[in-house]
Amino acid sequence: MADHAIEGLVDLHVHFMPQNVLDKVWAYFDAADDAYGRRWPIHYRLPEPERVEALRSLGVTTFAPLVYAHRPGMARWLTEWVIAFADRTPGAVPTAALWPDDDVLDDLTAALDAGARIVKTHVQVGGFDPREKVLDPAWGLLAEAAVPVVVHCGDGPRRGAFTGLGIFEEVLRRHPRLTAVLAHAGLPDYSGALDLALRYPRVHLDTTMVGTAFTEAFAPLPPDWTTRLVDVADRIALGSDFPNIPYPYADQLAAIEAWAAADDRLGAPFLQAVLHDTPARLLGLDPPPQPPPPSR
Repeated sequence: MADHAIEGLVDLHVHFMPQNVLDKVWAYFDAADDAYGRRWPIHYRLPEPERVEALRSLGVTTFAPLVYAHRPGMARWLTEWVIAFADRTPGAVPTAALWPDDDVLDDLTAALDAGARIVKTHVQVGGFDPREKVLDPAWGLLAEAAVPVVVHCGDGPRRGAFTGLGIFEEVLRRHPRLTAVLAHAGLPDYSGALDLALRYPRVHLDTTMVGTAFTEAFAPLPPDWTTRLVDVADRIALGSDFPNIPYPYADQLAAIEAWAAADDRLGAPFLQAVLHDTPARLLGLDPPPQPPPPSR
C-alpha cells in the first residue's frame, strides 16, 4: 500500500454494475489484445460483496459507483439499479447515467430527485455526440443544480467518432457553469485538459489510471505535468476505475503521491485535496470535522 497519510479516501470513479453488464465489460477487457494491442487483466475480479470489502480494506470510505449507457433506454434502468445499489451499500453515493434518449431530461430530473449526486457519461462507448440538441437541457439542468458529471470524452484509450476535448469544449461554451470532471484527465491530451480547467473554473480532472506504469507505457504524462497542477490543485480528484484496473489500487495512489512530492507548491495539502477534500466536495459530503484549537 502506498504510504499516504490521508484517512478516508474518497474515490470519484469506481464501477459497480449489474452483473450481466459487468460480465460484458470484463469480457471486453479479456480481449484487450485485440482492442488495444496489450493485455488488460482485471485485478479485482471478485464477487460484488468482496469488491465492496476490498475497497474498504484499501482505505476507501466513500465512492461513486459509476454506470454508463451505450444504447437507447439503457441509462434509465442502469440509474435505477445503481441508486438501489447505493441505498444498500454503505459508503456508496447515488449516481446516474446520461445518454441522449428522447426523454433524457425527464430521466435525469428523476435521478436527481432520487438523490443522485454525480452523473457519468461515456462519449466513446456511448457513441454519441455530446453536442446533440436533445442533451442541451440536460447539460443545463446539471449546470444549474451544480451536480457534477464525469465525462469520458478524451481520445484514449481509443478514439471515437465524437471524442476529443475540442468537441466537448463546445458543450462547455454553451454551459460554462457545468461542473464537468474530465475522466482520465482527458487522456491522452493531458495538456488540453489542463487548458480547459484554466478556461472553465468548474472543470475538474480525475486521476483515473493517470501516471501509473500501465498507462505511462502508451499515454505518458507531459514533462510539465506537476508544474501545471499547481494552478488547478483544488480541481484534481481521486479516481481509480476500480475494479477494472490491471494493477493494484496502490499504484494509483503512488502516482498521485509522486506528483505531490515533485513540487514544493503541492506537497501534503495537494495530497489531502486530491484523495479526500476535492472529491468529497464534488459529491456534496459534509465537510470533515475541524480539530479543536490547541490548549494553552
